[in-house]
Amino acid sequence: MMNKVITPLVLAAILATTPATGQEAGGTLNLVIQPEPPSLMMGIVQNGPTQMVAGDIYESLLRYDSDLNPMPSLARKWEVSEDGLTYTFHLQEGVKWHDGEDFTAEDVVFSADVFLRETHPRLRATLDYVESIKAPDDHTVVFKLREPFGPFLGTFEAGTMPIVPKHIYEGTDFANNEMNNTPIGTGPFKFNEWQRGSYIHLVKNEDYYIEGKPYLDEVYYHVIPDAASRAVAYETGTVDVLPGGSVENFDVPRLTELPNTCVTDAGWEYFGPHSWMWMNNHKGPMTDPNTRKAVMHALDRQFALDALWNGLGKLATGPVSSSTRFHEADTPSIAYDPDLAREYLEKSSYNGETLQLLPLPYGETWQRWAEAARQNLIDVGFNVELVATDVAGWNQRVADWDFDLAFTYLYQYGDPALGVSRTYVESNIAKGSPWNNVAGYRNPEVDALWEQAALSTSDETRQELYTEIQNRIVEDVPVAWLLELGFPTIYRCNVQDLVTTAIGINDGLRDAWIEQ
Repeated sequence: MMNKVITPLVLAAILATTPATGQEAGGTLNLVIQPEPPSLMMGIVQNGPTQMVAGDIYESLLRYDSDLNPMPSLARKWEVSEDGLTYTFHLQEGVKWHDGEDFTAEDVVFSADVFLRETHPRLRATLDYVESIKAPDDHTVVFKLREPFGPFLGTFEAGTMPIVPKHIYEGTDFANNEMNNTPIGTGPFKFNEWQRGSYIHLVKNEDYYIEGKPYLDEVYYHVIPDAASRAVAYETGTVDVLPGGSVENFDVPRLTELPNTCVTDAGWEYFGPHSWMWMNNHKGPMTDPNTRKAVMHALDRQFALDALWNGLGKLATGPVSSSTRFHEADTPSIAYDPDLAREYLEKSSYNGETLQLLPLPYGETWQRWAEAARQNLIDVGFNVELVATDVAGWNQRVADWDFDLAFTYLYQYGDPALGVSRTYVESNIAKGSPWNNVAGYRNPEVDALWEQAALSTSDETRQELYTEIQNRIVEDVPVAWLLELGFPTIYRCNVQDLVTTAIGINDGLRDAWIEQ
């Protein structure tokens, strides 16, 4: 079979394919999971590996297509009131938890109004807009908002609002409930076994509420710590799927040339992984906007895209990814321009201090990128040293603002109010987390615009406000935006319908099947 590259443009044609009855149903799918998740209880842990595995165990009310339009999941249909305050969800009937108990609207109320308010910091900010969550009957849930919140309908994917079983968690210590080790969901696959350091085994949910699904009998997520060994596992047939980011980028071209191999960068539209370099606005040289602009224009991002990311991804134009709603492409230029960088550096208060640059400790690609960026900065007149850390050390130093520059990337969750504003609003400046407004950017006027945009129910108004926000923030350049990252998924071409939504493999295995 010829190698094929699947892009979002042709994804719709693939989604129309369905397995024939009989021979194509069944089988075992083997994937890499890297790094090993700390837990599969997605209501408590929401890091990437947890979401990838547990997205087949847990579900939420909705899924989202590649254009971020909502689709049914545990909710079969829904209505929004004209004033934008009342969201009514009509639930699927005949749904059971993996332990055989009936799923009802009370599980949704408990999950959103009790469990996740306590356990899920990112969702908690959205739930602050919710006045009440009620279940008028077993198959209807009504969310009543205090005030309109434009992106509310975008919060119902499994990683953002996983629905958990009330009968297991009510009245317990959520974080220490023994069932966290054997997660119970409503999803297409059930937890079977976890051999730490080796594999996670899920099996088909025979009682899944969508007749005939899932098609696969079982799924193994293989834990293989070394990137080179993960590549070998694919080459030798041990695994069928290498999710995005599971091998070093320099191995991608070679692996995609193998027989019966397909590659796609679809399935990341909801997350919109966006990379940048934190610049410490709290203290030191980066408090000067001219110094920050010198850093921004010194970085050769096209080289990074071509040489380190194999052309997969895009140059960022500012804080909002092009796959995220309300993106504005025509922002002030942040293009690579060494001469302009030197002009800004000359005007700045920078006085030759040695800048501490933290690479992201996620593998060799990120280390190479940091080395290239260091050379770019030296070329225009900065003194820069790389400070190597492990993941824990990186988390600690970034959370404590103990750096001048630091690589990172975050997810955007489909809407600026859900995944972008958290990085730039002053109210989200707090030591102790590497995922909030780490840079320390402060602009009260822009904060007011963020609030207006989130509360508007008019897409036209929201676009106008978000365009102004993006232009203002890019002019202030509190961070150095790098790339909209492309994380290619590499898989056997006979694995069909692996990516069917905007969150890709994380919820795609209910549709996947193996062509015999």
